[in-house]
Amino acid sequence: MGTSLSRNRLKDLNLRNMAAGLVSALIAITGPPAIILEAAANGNFTTEQTIMWMFSCYVFGGLFSIVIPWHYKMPIVGAHTITGVAFLATVTAQFSYANLLGAYLVSALLMLAIGVLGVFSKLLDYVPKEIIAVMLAGMITSYMVNFITSITKLPLIGGGALLAFLIFSKWKTKVPPMVAGVFTAALLLFLTQPLAGITLGTDVVMPTLQMPAFNPLSFLSVSIPLALLILSNDAAVGLGALEQNDYKPPVNKVIALSGIFSILASFFGGQSANVAGMMSAICSDKEAGPKEKRYMGAVVSGVILLGFGLFAWKLVPLIQVLPKSFISLLVGFALLGVFGNSLSTGFSNPKIKISAALTFVIAFSNITIFNISAPVWSLLMGTLVARFIESR
Repeated sequence: MGTSLSRNRLKDLNLRNMAAGLVSALIAITGPPAIILEAAANGNFTTEQTIMWMFSCYVFGGLFSIVIPWHYKMPIVGAHTITGVAFLATVTAQFSYANLLGAYLVSALLMLAIGVLGVFSKLLDYVPKEIIAVMLAGMITSYMVNFITSITKLPLIGGGALLAFLIFSKWKTKVPPMVAGVFTAALLLFLTQPLAGITLGTDVVMPTLQMPAFNPLSFLSVSIPLALLILSNDAAVGLGALEQNDYKPPVNKVIALSGIFSILASFFGGQSANVAGMMSAICSDKEAGPKEKRYMGAVVSGVILLGFGLFAWKLVPLIQVLPKSFISLLVGFALLGVFGNSLSTGFSNPKIKISAALTFVIAFSNITIFNISAPVWSLLMGTLVARFIESR
């Protein structure tokens, strides 16, 4: 019976949902790995720890994207949080590897609790979405500055890739501008730079359980902001896209499942494996084919992510030896759309402009007070000012 069901489900594959799944996966495997490597380098992770991070995010994110859509017959795409990794790049240097794993686990438990208790909507209503968005914009501003600087250092590669990004933004094709920018940059690097010394990794790194440690400061500085970013930038966007396309996703169950898969990922070094925002939007769109068959696009995306994660031991050493300015280019293209959307959302409400401005500046400052990082202070200050000073 199970084999018959699988065969019937595979008949739902078609060119349109396969194409949507491919584009969805490309978003996850082009720019984001560079951000993971940036965050790992900032935290002085070993090569093995970095490989485990990449492995866990993509393997468990891929499994989420296979199992959940298959079960619910909805294009609920799984991946890991890009905005969360961008945030982690600002704090990995402040905590030990074990403490970071503990923070990831607590963040996952928070998501599980929010899903089980059914308080997802209430939580996002209390912390204004504008404050979360502008906090993210402040955190990644330095990466956008490095992005522009890297273009001046690699003018042919950076300029050509930026031109491709802008052209594909103008044309609004099925190929996301980020993917176009990253592929153009990679092609130009291959054509213009000597890459004779670059080889794929050869030593297999077997998955091993990573033991977390717990620290109250990492809970405040990492767990809470990470959970909020996943809920607001991934879960809310992805579930909202599904509802806009006439699906009725089990919201609380999806949040709880994001917590469960993230718990599994944390024990292998990853920060999350959760419902994805933009990727779910792509696979649930009308362009992905008949509504009742679009879920297979999410499954295709998951299979690609799973394969990428399984070969992390080959890919991480390759990416690590690329020129630093080129990595900054990839990070910039991965975050440019996020940065623009965050600024647009963060400053969209004139009633809370002071709190938004304070949030942005504090997050950008990267200050640490009482060993608590800037993102937490920016969220706290922004929410308090928005709620008690600017509210009417």
